[in-house]
Amino acid sequence: MQKIYLDNSATTPVDREVLRAMLPYFSEKFGNPSSVHSLGQEGAEAILEAREKIARFLGCQKEEIIFTSGATEANNLALKGVMQACFQKTGKKGHLITSQIEHKAILEPAQVLEKEGYKVTYLPVSGEGIVKMREVRKAIRDNTVLISLMYANSETGAIQPISEVGQMVKKINLKRVNKIFVHTDAAQAVQYLDCNINSLGVDLLTLAGHKIYTPKGVGALYVKKGTPIVPIQQGGSQEYDLRAGTENVPYIVALAKACELVAQNRLRISKKLAKLRDYLIQKIEKDIPHCQLNGPREERRLPNNVNFSFKGAEGESIVLDLDLEGIAVSTGSACTSHDLKPSHVLTAMGISPEIAHGSIRITLSKYTTAAEINKLIQILPKIVERFRKMAPK
Repeated sequence: MQKIYLDNSATTPVDREVLRAMLPYFSEKFGNPSSVHSLGQEGAEAILEAREKIARFLGCQKEEIIFTSGATEANNLALKGVMQACFQKTGKKGHLITSQIEHKAILEPAQVLEKEGYKVTYLPVSGEGIVKMREVRKAIRDNTVLISLMYANSETGAIQPISEVGQMVKKINLKRVNKIFVHTDAAQAVQYLDCNINSLGVDLLTLAGHKIYTPKGVGALYVKKGTPIVPIQQGGSQEYDLRAGTENVPYIVALAKACELVAQNRLRISKKLAKLRDYLIQKIEKDIPHCQLNGPREERRLPNNVNFSFKGAEGESIVLDLDLEGIAVSTGSACTSHDLKPSHVLTAMGISPEIAHGSIRITLSKYTTAAEINKLIQILPKIVERFRKMAPK
């Protein structure tokens, strides 16, 4: 059976060009980049080149790129590193603003900071899953240190007003002694949205490689020069003393190549996927009664994301039956797929736990074809109907 993979917000396959770029650094150019001999220096040069490419992609300086093991580590470093640095400077534990719909890689470090005595505000969202600017403004206090909001939601694809937040904070900072810093987790957005840090007006930005066709296990954190930040792990002096540990040279090379490919193809791929996304939404709404699209439509949604709830049918059961038919989708973020609770993102949008349990997330990739979408459309209505008939009345 030919498999159809529609769970690309969980992870993407490795692009062949990315694979080709990284292969020599496994067995031919394998030196430790901290070693002074020529084999080691080959690795150090590869990291430098990768840093320069990613800096060009983001519109920043190469010294502002910190390589990590992925988005989770980058998010932890952003939140804990900045909050703790400001505490060390002022002697006071400051205030963090984030939202109720963040990935657990933000929510859990925020909760750890709360237990350590820092104050955290979790902003509510609209029925479409978008943070309102007036709520951000209202939440700012005299001791606010950091605002961390995701660029696009991992479950609904809802695009958040990051550049508006950046512009607002820039104006507020003109009148403050203690500056507010802005971080965005751009893991889901980077393939589709402009991530130029000057346009966004952010001080920190998280990237994840495996959302843009690299292997899992590599990411980066952009840290604007002058942003107070301390390391959250100790060891060597790699990554400007901010991330100890031997660098993963092949994966860093892969991340740089993937960013190059995004820059070359972003608009073309986004346009293609937006058409497929809207076609899929239209067909599901036409062919399956009592369904509900979760999140916004059109340009306020990532071009690869479709998230539906089907009243009277359980999302996980639909996912398992689609898998038997060779089609891979999910019920939400892969990092919460073993959690039996209803999605915290959907419930924050005001969706009832019953409806949230009936949701599935379908996420397309640059390789997705119209034939694959048509196959899904043929199979999905029958599966939903079968589960609805089996449901207790």
